[in-house]
Amino acid sequence: MKNGLKRLVSMMIVLLMLAVVVESADATTISDIQKDKEKNEELLKEVNEQIADYKGAQADIGSEIEELDAEIVSLLTDINLIEDEISNKEEEIAQTQADYDMAVETKDAQYETMKIRIKFMYEQGDVTYLQLLLESSDIGDALNKAEYIEKLYEYDSKLLDEYQVTVETVAALQEQLEDEKSELQTSKYELEEAQTYAQELLAQKQEEYDNYDVILAQAKQEAAAYTTKIKQETAEIKKLEEEARRKAEEEEARRKAEEEAKRKAEEEAGNKSEETPKKPTTTTPVVASNGSASGRQIAEYACQFVGNPYVAGGTSLTNGADCSGFVQSVYKQYGYDLPRTSYSQSQVGRSVPYSEAEPGDIIYYGGHVAIYIGNGQIVHAATARTGIVTQSATYRSIITVRRIVS
Repeated sequence: MKNGLKRLVSMMIVLLMLAVVVESADATTISDIQKDKEKNEELLKEVNEQIADYKGAQADIGSEIEELDAEIVSLLTDINLIEDEISNKEEEIAQTQADYDMAVETKDAQYETMKIRIKFMYEQGDVTYLQLLLESSDIGDALNKAEYIEKLYEYDSKLLDEYQVTVETVAALQEQLEDEKSELQTSKYELEEAQTYAQELLAQKQEEYDNYDVILAQAKQEAAAYTTKIKQETAEIKKLEEEARRKAEEEEARRKAEEEAKRKAEEEAGNKSEETPKKPTTTTPVVASNGSASGRQIAEYACQFVGNPYVAGGTSLTNGADCSGFVQSVYKQYGYDLPRTSYSQSQVGRSVPYSEAEPGDIIYYGGHVAIYIGNGQIVHAATARTGIVTQSATYRSIITVRRIVS
């Protein structure tokens, strides 16, 4: 584009110089003047053609700038959301760490109290509760000792129960802390991937545009606006899903209360029927029945690999895959050749609202992808600690839902 402009300017200068030459020359014949005129017209034609070419190049560049702007905005939005996720996760880890440290202190204190209690019993000859009763002088003494024994027993039981609860709390907090740290590490990996891709794209395009800094500044503003909008939409979705969950729990509690009341009534009437054995609890993910048959097949197939490992850069459904590698490999089994990266997968198929998501759809979170299985749930290669799991689809801010099959 810059070379074309220089050529245009050079030709215009030549044209002006020729005009001056023609005007000042001693044109003795009409034929000579006509020849000069034809030359000038030819030069003018060439200049006009160059101008047309330049305008065409400007139009092409304008189109490229629009495409670049859209891609940059999308990438910057992804990076913003991942950075927010990392910041939030770091805060959660700090709080969980504080809760864990406090629980450990409580556990240690309770353990010391129990040690003192055991030491006291040992120093007293480890007198059993039965010995205390047998050594009673009369019934009154036995009753007093029985009351004392009951209090001792309650005290010992309370100490043991409190200690057991604290031990379980410490274990749960430790598990939560490790999960959060694993999620943080995965988010950092996803951020690094997005930033690397963005840097490659920006480095490639920066050489092509003189007004690159202006384009980038505008893109950042648009990305910030999109980030805010996406977070607001996700918060609204979570609110609606929470209301639906609460209503479902209330309905379930009402149903159980009615069943319990009916059972008690039957017991009182002496007509208690044989209790129906409960079905064993299963952890197998359930795919919703809505959507296309092909989409459900893909979702059901993906759920078979729950529990398998997460491996950064991996594409094996059995030996380990990352989020995009998991999605790519699942779809490959059904003849779909998806691109490798999560960002590229966010561009395939067609966009649908989350409210219309069906099993088999791809949900993109910004640096992370998952397969929707229905009922507000996804299956995905989550973190190195958890591997391939199912969980709530709104656990992170949703950028887009893509439908590949119909």
